[in-house]
Amino acid sequence: MIKLVYCLRKRADVSAGDFHRYWLETHGPLVRGFAAAIKARKYIQSHTILPEMNALFVESRGLAAPYDGITEVWWDDEAALQVGMASPEGQEAHRRLKEDEATFIDFTASRVFMTREHLIFDL
Repeated sequence: MIKLVYCLRKRADVSAGDFHRYWLETHGPLVRGFAAAIKARKYIQSHTILPEMNALFVESRGLAAPYDGITEVWWDDEAALQVGMASPEGQEAHRRLKEDEATFIDFTASRVFMTREHLIFDL
């Protein structure tokens, strides 16, 4: 399987509460509705928590501010991803998802990349 990892920062004009609520309650179901069109197998949202703990890591290591959360989307393989991106339904889904994301995500401060997982341990 391959996976898209999308590290999100909220728009400055969106409160943290509104960001997390919208992402989970509105955008999440929208993505779910397009799963077949984009040929996605799995979708997870990880919302950043424990701001005090995050601040300690930032201070102790000189790190940049944490992301507001990450999205992970899985496909069976590169071929499934390409089919999902190339089909008319997939292209429309991507257009609609990007349009929706623009309402709550700061694209210039966010990052996205494709990965292949390598399991090191699973206790």
